[in-house]
Amino acid sequence: MMTLKSFQKILMLGIILGSVAFAGPVSYSAILTGPSENPPNASPGTGTAQVIIDVIAHTLSVSASFSGLLANVSAAHIHCCATAPANVGVAVGAVGFPVGVTGGVYAHVFNTSLDGTFGGAFRTANGGTAAGAEAALAAGLAAGRAYFNIHTSAFPGGEIRGFFTEDVPEPATFVLAGFALAGLALRRRLR
Repeated sequence: MMTLKSFQKILMLGIILGSVAFAGPVSYSAILTGPSENPPNASPGTGTAQVIIDVIAHTLSVSASFSGLLANVSAAHIHCCATAPANVGVAVGAVGFPVGVTGGVYAHVFNTSLDGTFGGAFRTANGGTAAGAEAALAAGLAAGRAYFNIHTSAFPGGEIRGFFTEDVPEPATFVLAGFALAGLALRRRLR
């Protein structure tokens, strides 16, 4: 028979394991629009961008889709670290982003342990190393101070952009995962 103390220990273990179970990759999304630019513009273009940063595996997965731009894409970047609506320099250039088009999709996984992943000025401003740049980008994303920007020939400073916000799993996901892990631990302990 389970005592109250045993139940409390399992409950705490479930809560702790639930939060630790999600200490790996963190996902962020942004809605891209012209009015989100600084200065704002009336572009009918829209898009979405998502990044998943994993500072343990040293990866940054970037995906985006966009359509309806007024001019052809010339470049796209992740900019960091500034509070909206401010502009700031490039943290990561979107290598292989489709250019010369007004709509498309993009997906790329960056190795954040490499110096070349980061813009030179961003890396220099953050200790001159990939590790410092990765830490600064992770902190900027977590603080809502990073944005995705698609630049076009009509809007060299950016036609559409959006600041990233964290994709937060429902609280039940943490609790259920934690209790599942706690149950496995208890089962092993009882054997």
